[in-house]
Amino acid sequence: MKLASLREGSRDGRLCLVSADLSRAVRARAASTLQQVLDNWAELAPHLREEAAALEAGRTPGAFAFDPKACAAPLPRAYQWADGSAYLNHVELVRRARGAEMPPSFLTDPLMYQGGSDGFLGPCEPIPLIDEAMGLDFEAEVAVITDDVPMAATVEEAAAAVRLLVLVNDVSLRNLVPAELAKGFGFFQSKPASAFSPVAVTPDELGPMWDGAKLHGPVRCTLDGRPFGCPDAGRDMQFSFPQLIAHAARTRSLSAGSIIGSGTVSNRQPLDTADVERGGVGFACIAEARMVETIRDGAPSTPFMRPGSTIRIEMLDPDGRSIFGAIDQRVVPFSRSRA
Repeated sequence: MKLASLREGSRDGRLCLVSADLSRAVRARAASTLQQVLDNWAELAPHLREEAAALEAGRTPGAFAFDPKACAAPLPRAYQWADGSAYLNHVELVRRARGAEMPPSFLTDPLMYQGGSDGFLGPCEPIPLIDEAMGLDFEAEVAVITDDVPMAATVEEAAAAVRLLVLVNDVSLRNLVPAELAKGFGFFQSKPASAFSPVAVTPDELGPMWDGAKLHGPVRCTLDGRPFGCPDAGRDMQFSFPQLIAHAARTRSLSAGSIIGSGTVSNRQPLDTADVERGGVGFACIAEARMVETIRDGAPSTPFMRPGSTIRIEMLDPDGRSIFGAIDQRVVPFSRSRA
Protein backbone atom coordinates (compact mmCIF):
# COMPACT_ATOMS: atom_id res chain seq x y z
CA MET A 1 0.00 0.00 0.00
CA LYS A 2 0.89 3.62 -0.49
CA LEU A 3 -0.60 6.02 2.04
CA ALA A 4 -0.69 9.80 2.27
CA SER A 5 -2.31 12.47 4.45
CA LEU A 6 -4.15 15.35 2.84
CA ARG A 7 -3.99 18.77 4.51
CA GLU A 8 -7.63 18.80 5.52
CA GLY A 9 -9.77 18.05 8.55
CA SER A 10 -7.80 17.87 11.80
CA ARG A 11 -4.16 18.77 12.30
CA ASP A 12 -3.44 15.05 11.76
CA GLY A 13 -4.67 15.31 8.17
CA ARG A 14 -7.03 13.07 6.20
CA LEU A 15 -5.76 9.61 5.27
CA CYS A 16 -5.88 8.58 1.63
CA LEU A 17 -4.71 5.61 -0.42
CA VAL A 18 -2.49 6.34 -3.42
CA SER A 19 -2.09 4.21 -6.54
CA ALA A 20 1.23 2.47 -7.15
CA ASP A 21 2.11 4.90 -9.95
CA LEU A 22 1.17 7.90 -7.73
CA SER A 23 -1.36 9.13 -10.28
CA ARG A 24 -4.61 8.62 -8.36
CA ALA A 25 -5.82 8.67 -4.76
CA VAL A 26 -8.96 8.13 -2.73
CA ARG A 27 -9.88 9.04 0.82
CA ALA A 28 -9.71 5.96 3.02
CA ARG A 29 -12.95 4.54 4.39
CA ALA A 30 -11.48 2.25 7.05
CA ALA A 31 -9.69 5.05 8.94
CA SER A 32 -9.45 8.83 8.88
CA THR A 33 -5.80 9.28 9.96
CA LEU A 34 -2.59 7.31 9.58
CA GLN A 35 -2.03 7.26 13.33
CA GLN A 36 -5.41 5.55 13.74
CA VAL A 37 -4.21 2.81 11.37
CA LEU A 38 -0.90 2.39 13.18
CA ASP A 39 -2.70 2.12 16.52
CA ASN A 40 -4.88 -0.68 15.10
CA TRP A 41 -2.73 -2.18 12.34
CA ALA A 42 -3.85 -5.81 12.60
CA GLU A 43 -7.51 -4.80 12.39
CA LEU A 44 -7.42 -1.95 9.86
CA ALA A 45 -4.60 -2.83 7.44
CA PRO A 46 -6.56 -5.67 5.74
CA HIS A 47 -9.46 -3.28 5.03
CA LEU A 48 -7.07 -0.69 3.60
CA ARG A 49 -5.46 -3.32 1.39
CA GLU A 50 -8.87 -4.10 -0.07
CA GLU A 51 -9.43 -0.39 -0.74
CA ALA A 52 -5.99 -0.13 -2.33
CA ALA A 53 -6.72 -3.09 -4.62
CA ALA A 54 -10.00 -1.49 -5.69
CA LEU A 55 -8.17 1.76 -6.48
CA GLU A 56 -5.63 -0.09 -8.65
CA ALA A 57 -8.45 -1.87 -10.47
CA GLY A 58 -10.27 1.41 -11.16
CA ARG A 59 -13.28 0.35 -9.12
CA THR A 60 -13.26 3.21 -6.61
CA PRO A 61 -15.87 5.98 -6.72
CA GLY A 62 -14.45 9.26 -5.53
CA ALA A 63 -10.91 8.71 -6.80
CA PHE A 64 -9.07 11.87 -7.79
CA ALA A 65 -5.75 12.94 -9.29
CA PHE A 66 -3.03 12.72 -6.66
CA ASP A 67 -1.34 16.07 -5.93
CA PRO A 68 1.68 16.06 -3.58
CA LYS A 69 1.18 19.79 -3.01
CA ALA A 70 -2.07 18.97 -1.21
CA CYS A 71 -0.28 16.64 1.20
CA ALA A 72 0.95 17.08 4.71
CA ALA A 73 3.66 14.72 5.96
CA PRO A 74 2.21 11.16 6.11
CA LEU A 75 2.28 11.62 9.90
CA PRO A 76 1.85 15.40 10.34
CA ARG A 77 2.91 14.90 13.96
CA ALA A 78 4.23 11.78 15.64
CA TYR A 79 4.72 10.35 19.09
CA GLN A 80 8.43 9.93 18.42
CA TRP A 81 11.08 10.96 15.89
CA ALA A 82 14.49 9.44 16.62
CA ASP A 83 17.21 9.88 14.02
CA GLY A 84 20.26 7.69 13.80
CA SER A 85 23.54 8.21 11.98
CA ALA A 86 23.98 4.84 10.34
CA TYR A 87 26.29 5.94 7.52
CA LEU A 88 29.67 6.18 9.19
CA ASN A 89 31.30 7.66 6.11
CA HIS A 90 29.35 10.83 6.88
CA VAL A 91 30.46 10.80 10.52
CA GLU A 92 34.08 10.07 9.60
CA LEU A 93 34.22 12.94 7.11
CA VAL A 94 32.79 15.38 9.67
CA ARG A 95 35.49 14.46 12.15
CA ARG A 96 38.29 14.22 9.60
CA ALA A 97 37.57 17.73 8.32
CA ARG A 98 38.35 19.07 11.78
CA GLY A 99 41.31 16.74 12.35
CA ALA A 100 39.61 14.31 14.77
CA GLU A 101 39.62 10.51 14.73
CA MET A 102 36.42 8.46 14.82
CA PRO A 103 36.15 6.56 18.14
CA PRO A 104 36.11 2.73 17.73
CA SER A 105 32.80 2.56 19.64
CA PHE A 106 31.06 4.24 16.69
CA LEU A 107 31.45 0.95 14.78
CA THR A 108 29.35 -0.97 17.30
CA ASP A 109 27.08 1.53 19.04
CA PRO A 110 24.74 3.67 16.88
CA LEU A 111 24.56 7.43 17.21
CA MET A 112 20.98 8.67 17.69
CA TYR A 113 19.24 11.87 18.70
CA GLN A 114 15.60 12.54 19.58
CA GLY A 115 14.15 15.23 17.34
CA GLY A 116 11.04 17.36 17.56
CA SER A 117 7.99 15.45 16.37
CA ASP A 118 5.08 17.71 17.31
CA GLY A 119 4.97 19.18 13.81
CA PHE A 120 6.54 18.16 10.50
CA LEU A 121 6.65 19.95 7.14
CA GLY A 122 4.74 18.55 4.19
CA PRO A 123 6.66 17.45 1.10
CA CYS A 124 6.14 20.71 -0.77
CA GLU A 125 5.97 23.16 2.13
CA PRO A 126 8.57 25.93 2.18
CA ILE A 127 11.46 25.86 4.63
CA PRO A 128 11.39 29.07 6.69
CA LEU A 129 14.79 30.61 7.43
CA ILE A 130 15.27 33.21 10.15
CA ASP A 131 18.87 34.14 9.31
CA GLU A 132 21.24 33.00 6.54
CA ALA A 133 24.08 33.00 9.08
CA MET A 134 22.51 29.90 10.70
CA GLY A 135 23.78 27.73 7.81
CA LEU A 136 20.66 26.03 6.46
CA ASP A 137 21.26 22.55 5.08
CA PHE A 138 19.13 19.67 3.81
CA GLU A 139 19.77 16.04 4.80
CA ALA A 140 18.30 13.30 2.63
CA GLU A 141 17.42 10.19 4.61
CA VAL A 142 15.25 7.07 4.70
CA ALA A 143 13.07 6.37 7.74
CA VAL A 144 10.77 3.62 8.96
CA ILE A 145 7.52 3.99 10.88
CA THR A 146 6.95 1.32 13.48
CA ASP A 147 4.20 -0.55 15.25
CA ASP A 148 4.52 -0.85 19.04
CA VAL A 149 8.00 -2.01 20.03
CA PRO A 150 8.57 -3.48 23.52
CA MET A 151 11.39 -2.28 25.74
CA ALA A 152 14.57 -4.34 25.26
CA ALA A 153 13.27 -5.68 21.94
CA THR A 154 15.53 -8.01 20.02
CA VAL A 155 16.66 -7.14 16.51
CA GLU A 156 14.23 -9.79 15.21
CA GLU A 157 11.33 -8.23 17.14
CA ALA A 158 12.35 -4.80 15.85
CA ALA A 159 12.35 -6.06 12.24
CA ALA A 160 8.81 -7.38 12.65
CA ALA A 161 7.63 -3.95 13.84
CA VAL A 162 8.42 -2.08 10.59
CA ARG A 163 5.14 -0.97 9.04
CA LEU A 164 6.02 1.81 6.57
CA LEU A 165 8.98 3.51 4.90
CA VAL A 166 9.35 7.18 3.95
CA LEU A 167 11.96 9.65 2.72
CA VAL A 168 13.02 12.52 4.98
CA ASN A 169 14.59 15.94 4.67
CA ASP A 170 16.11 16.32 8.13
CA VAL A 171 16.57 20.08 7.95
CA SER A 172 19.63 21.32 9.86
CA LEU A 173 21.07 24.68 10.89
CA ARG A 174 24.74 23.77 10.71
CA ASN A 175 26.20 26.90 12.25
CA LEU A 176 24.14 26.40 15.42
CA VAL A 177 25.39 22.83 15.91
CA PRO A 178 28.88 23.45 17.41
CA ALA A 179 27.67 25.64 20.28
CA GLU A 180 24.84 23.23 21.10
CA LEU A 181 27.07 20.16 21.11
CA ALA A 182 29.66 22.01 23.20
CA LYS A 183 27.08 22.13 26.00
CA GLY A 184 27.13 18.32 26.05
CA PHE A 185 23.35 17.99 25.85
CA GLY A 186 22.61 17.38 22.15
CA PHE A 187 20.71 19.09 19.33
CA PHE A 188 17.71 21.35 19.78
CA GLN A 189 17.66 24.75 18.06
CA SER A 190 19.88 23.43 15.26
CA LYS A 191 17.20 20.91 14.27
CA PRO A 192 14.00 22.67 13.08
CA ALA A 193 11.02 20.83 11.56
CA SER A 194 11.86 17.97 9.21
CA ALA A 195 9.95 17.30 5.98
CA PHE A 196 8.69 13.94 4.70
CA SER A 197 7.84 12.42 1.34
CA PRO A 198 4.21 12.68 0.19
CA VAL A 199 3.71 8.93 0.45
CA ALA A 200 4.51 6.28 3.07
CA VAL A 201 4.97 2.81 1.59
CA THR A 202 4.49 -0.66 3.06
CA PRO A 203 7.57 -2.90 2.71
CA ASP A 204 5.82 -5.35 0.35
CA GLU A 205 5.51 -2.58 -2.26
CA LEU A 206 9.30 -2.30 -2.52
CA GLY A 207 10.10 -5.79 -3.81
CA PRO A 208 13.82 -6.67 -3.73
CA MET A 209 14.76 -3.06 -2.95
CA TRP A 210 13.78 -3.81 0.68
CA ASP A 211 15.63 -6.79 2.15
CA GLY A 212 13.93 -6.62 5.54
CA ALA A 213 16.71 -4.51 7.02
CA LYS A 214 17.88 -1.91 4.48
CA LEU A 215 16.40 -0.07 1.50
CA HIS A 216 18.55 -0.40 -1.61
CA GLY A 217 18.42 2.34 -4.21
CA PRO A 218 19.84 5.78 -4.98
CA VAL A 219 18.44 8.77 -3.10
CA ARG A 220 18.38 11.51 -5.73
CA CYS A 221 19.09 15.03 -4.45
CA THR A 222 18.64 18.02 -6.75
CA LEU A 223 19.83 21.33 -5.31
CA ASP A 224 18.76 24.53 -7.07
CA GLY A 225 17.80 22.50 -10.14
CA ARG A 226 21.16 20.71 -10.47
CA PRO A 227 21.99 17.09 -9.56
CA PHE A 228 23.83 17.18 -6.24
CA GLY A 229 23.87 13.55 -5.11
CA CYS A 230 22.55 10.04 -5.69
CA PRO A 231 24.09 7.87 -2.94
CA ASP A 232 22.64 4.39 -2.56
CA ALA A 233 20.74 3.95 0.71
CA GLY A 234 21.67 0.26 0.91
CA ARG A 235 25.43 0.82 0.64
CA ASP A 236 27.73 1.62 3.57
CA MET A 237 24.89 1.53 6.12
CA GLN A 238 26.68 0.34 9.24
CA PHE A 239 23.49 -0.27 11.25
CA SER A 240 20.31 -1.69 9.72
CA PHE A 241 16.85 -0.40 10.56
CA PRO A 242 16.10 -3.33 12.91
CA GLN A 243 19.36 -2.54 14.72
CA LEU A 244 18.44 1.14 14.98
CA ILE A 245 14.96 0.31 16.28
CA ALA A 246 16.37 -2.11 18.85
CA HIS A 247 18.87 0.55 19.93
CA ALA A 248 16.06 3.09 20.40
CA ALA A 249 14.05 0.55 22.41
CA ARG A 250 16.92 -0.61 24.61
CA THR A 251 15.56 1.15 27.73
CA ARG A 252 12.08 2.26 26.69
CA SER A 253 9.16 0.98 24.68
CA LEU A 254 8.26 2.69 21.40
CA SER A 255 4.66 3.58 20.63
CA ALA A 256 3.04 2.74 17.31
CA GLY A 257 3.80 5.61 14.97
CA SER A 258 7.40 6.08 16.09
CA ILE A 259 9.66 7.22 13.25
CA ILE A 260 13.26 6.00 13.15
CA GLY A 261 15.61 7.70 10.68
CA SER A 262 18.75 6.38 9.01
CA GLY A 263 20.75 9.60 9.16
CA THR A 264 22.19 11.26 6.07
CA VAL A 265 22.74 8.69 3.30
CA SER A 266 26.44 8.60 2.45
CA ASN A 267 28.62 6.34 0.32
CA ARG A 268 32.38 5.83 0.52
CA GLN A 269 34.10 7.10 -2.63
CA PRO A 270 37.39 8.68 -3.74
CA LEU A 271 37.34 12.31 -2.65
CA ASP A 272 38.94 13.56 -5.86
CA THR A 273 35.94 12.38 -7.90
CA ALA A 274 33.18 12.51 -5.25
CA ASP A 275 31.11 15.30 -6.82
CA VAL A 276 28.42 14.39 -9.35
CA GLU A 277 30.16 16.64 -11.90
CA ARG A 278 33.34 14.59 -11.45
CA GLY A 279 31.56 11.25 -11.89
CA GLY A 280 30.93 10.45 -8.21
CA VAL A 281 27.65 9.78 -6.44
CA GLY A 282 27.78 13.20 -4.83
CA PHE A 283 26.23 14.03 -1.49
CA ALA A 284 22.93 13.93 0.41
CA CYS A 285 23.69 17.12 2.32
CA ILE A 286 25.70 20.29 1.75
CA ALA A 287 27.83 19.80 4.87
CA GLU A 288 29.36 16.64 3.43
CA ALA A 289 30.26 18.42 0.20
CA ARG A 290 31.89 21.15 2.29
CA MET A 291 33.81 18.56 4.32
CA VAL A 292 35.19 16.96 1.16
CA GLU A 293 36.12 20.39 -0.22
CA THR A 294 37.91 21.22 3.04
CA ILE A 295 39.88 17.97 3.02
CA ARG A 296 40.57 18.03 -0.72
CA ASP A 297 40.92 21.73 -1.49
CA GLY A 298 41.74 23.29 1.86
CA ALA A 299 38.49 25.25 2.20
CA PRO A 300 34.75 24.75 1.53
CA SER A 301 33.23 26.37 -1.56
CA THR A 302 29.61 25.15 -1.65
CA PRO A 303 27.35 27.66 0.15
CA PHE A 304 24.54 26.69 2.47
CA MET A 305 20.94 27.30 1.41
CA ARG A 306 19.43 30.76 1.36
CA PRO A 307 16.00 32.24 0.51
CA GLY A 308 15.13 31.10 -3.01
CA SER A 309 17.18 27.89 -2.78
CA THR A 310 15.35 24.69 -3.73
CA ILE A 311 15.85 21.04 -2.83
CA ARG A 312 14.24 17.95 -4.35
CA ILE A 313 14.69 14.48 -2.81
CA GLU A 314 13.34 11.37 -4.52
CA MET A 315 13.89 7.63 -5.04
CA LEU A 316 13.01 5.79 -8.25
CA ASP A 317 12.27 2.10 -8.75
CA PRO A 318 14.21 0.04 -11.35
CA ASP A 319 11.70 1.13 -14.00
CA GLY A 320 12.31 4.81 -13.29
CA ARG A 321 9.06 5.46 -11.41
CA SER A 322 8.95 7.53 -8.26
CA ILE A 323 8.32 5.33 -5.21
CA PHE A 324 7.49 7.82 -2.45
CA GLY A 325 6.88 10.93 -4.52
CA ALA A 326 9.30 13.82 -4.16
CA ILE A 327 10.15 16.13 -1.31
CA ASP A 328 10.26 19.39 -3.28
CA GLN A 329 10.89 22.49 -1.17
CA ARG A 330 11.93 26.12 -1.47
CA VAL A 331 13.60 28.21 1.22
CA VAL A 332 11.70 31.36 2.19
CA PRO A 333 12.44 34.12 4.71
CA PHE A 334 10.79 33.43 8.06
CA SER A 335 7.60 35.42 8.64
CA ARG A 336 5.35 35.27 11.67
CA SER A 337 2.35 35.32 9.32
CA ARG A 338 3.53 31.94 7.94
CA ALA A 339 4.37 30.46 11.33
